[in-house]
Amino acid sequence: MIVAFTNQLLELAVALLAAPLLLGWVNQCRAWLQNRRAPSLWLPYRNYRKLFHKDAVLAANASPLFRAAPYVVFGSMVVAAAIIPSLGSALPFSRVADAIALVGLFATARMFMALAAMDIGTAFGTLGARREMMIGFLAEPALLMVIFTASLISSSTSLAAISDTLVSRELAIYPSLAFAAIAFLLVLLAENARIPVDNPATHLELTMIHEAMLLEYSARHLALMEWAAALKLFNYAAIGFALFIPWGIAGRDAGLVELLYAAPLLAVKLLCAGAVLALIETLSAKLRIFRAPEFLATAFLFAVLGMLVHLLLGS
Repeated sequence: MIVAFTNQLLELAVALLAAPLLLGWVNQCRAWLQNRRAPSLWLPYRNYRKLFHKDAVLAANASPLFRAAPYVVFGSMVVAAAIIPSLGSALPFSRVADAIALVGLFATARMFMALAAMDIGTAFGTLGARREMMIGFLAEPALLMVIFTASLISSSTSLAAISDTLVSRELAIYPSLAFAAIAFLLVLLAENARIPVDNPATHLELTMIHEAMLLEYSARHLALMEWAAALKLFNYAAIGFALFIPWGIAGRDAGLVELLYAAPLLAVKLLCAGAVLALIETLSAKLRIFRAPEFLATAFLFAVLGMLVHLLLGS
């Protein structure tokens, strides 16, 4: 029990500290691939520190919902990080919340962000909120189908149980998981406002989605929103590791030594995932907004194909 709670606290600490570092690493890789001067790896931490020391400015007609939304969004991402096995699968929180509840946490954060963006009544906030809800409406079914494909193999919707089952199987290429991995990658790009669905570095009112919902926030509220976005990217990366690259995650009966061994392996996975994400964004072009449904429909199709392959062929 002590090891389980230690694992839980350690994973939360790693998620909170490594999420901005992952974001900084992706930005560095993008700059290197585009032959630009790379920003500092610690730039996200410096931005958060600067924002937390500033005084918040709120609109005159801001409701309590607008003030509470950053804390709800950030809290949802922290709870989600407590469910996802990144270092070990012996997580007390995973026993009371499975992958379906995890998708519900992502939906809760999205809903509060959209409501807060519309609360002020600006055109940009409403525009971003409507686009964000459209993306979420299409991405969540695809994510659920990916999880269901993996759950058919392990007979459980718990990410910890799925990870333990997959890591015990022999190393082989499973067509169902291959289709599901492609679908998950497309969902990750869309849900985290990455190219080709959205550009996190733009502030053009005709193209931005996530940034449009944050224009009215400042100081600590903006810091929490930005930190929550970094946590969401980290959480999605950890979900991908648990479903498709579970090797290196300590099992339920593992001790503190195995958890310490899992930390450098997680760092290597994050380095590779950040480099691949930067490469995809560099080689891709920004889609027009009305092409986003086609992009996510493709993700849903791949996820359904993965489930059908498993049901019909058992592989």
